[in-house]
Amino acid sequence: MYSPANLAPVLSRKNVVVIHDLAALRHPEAYSDVYVAYQRRILPAVARQARLVITVSEFSRLELIELLGVSPERIRVVPPGVDERFRPAVDSGPARARYALARPYVLAVGTASARKNLPALDAIARALAERGIELVLAGSNRSYMRGTGTSLRRLGYVEDDLLPGLYGGASAVVMPSLYEGFGLPCLEAMASGVPIVASSAGALPETVGDAGLIADGADLPAAVLTAACDSDVASALTAAGARRAAEFPWSRTATLTDDAIGQLLDTPVRPHRSEQAATGLRRS
Repeated sequence: MYSPANLAPVLSRKNVVVIHDLAALRHPEAYSDVYVAYQRRILPAVARQARLVITVSEFSRLELIELLGVSPERIRVVPPGVDERFRPAVDSGPARARYALARPYVLAVGTASARKNLPALDAIARALAERGIELVLAGSNRSYMRGTGTSLRRLGYVEDDLLPGLYGGASAVVMPSLYEGFGLPCLEAMASGVPIVASSAGALPETVGDAGLIADGADLPAAVLTAACDSDVASALTAAGARRAAEFPWSRTATLTDDAIGQLLDTPVRPHRSEQAATGLRRS
């Protein structure tokens, strides 16, 4: 059984489970106590029982080893892909009309979680406003997430058919997160022909590579201004981003997943060696 989203039947040994990250364990302050307690209980059990654990980045692979004690030989890294609907020159008109985006804008994408570091966007918004550019935030709230708010205009949940145009109409996309297992919005921005600025946290540098600007703290506003307003830098980032995004088609994800499962099917079932996850969450 292939389970693509952090959960799998814990009483079965016939599982391949995808664990995207361990955000609730690494940043419990970003989630409700009930959700954290649930994740602390279920993730070690799922990882321990699965015949194979797939994850989305080298960063997340190391998290699985450190926090859950999963044996390295039972982990495969299979990055996700970017949907073909994210591409340059998508008509941004419907998204601009829906969200009354009359001025140039920079886009941030993320839920209201402390790990998304949304308060960092306020300083960026002030710097952009001096250039006549608005910073807007797309993303829904979830009841089990905890985080400090932001003064930005929030667009809320964006429907799938409007999302490519929302990306495509942006002058830049910024992702200031404190923790990401992969950072799919970075890939979607690059595929859309939009410069990306991301923090150095988690897997973001791994995902962005040399196709975006990496900045933290007080350096973030200047980096976003450069990406959004310097035409030479924006052109270089757009070209690099297109090359980077082209490395992540969903067909590659499917092939790597199929190869991993195929190798597993050719391997006899053996008991796992003793793993630290068997005694619960290992604390760093």
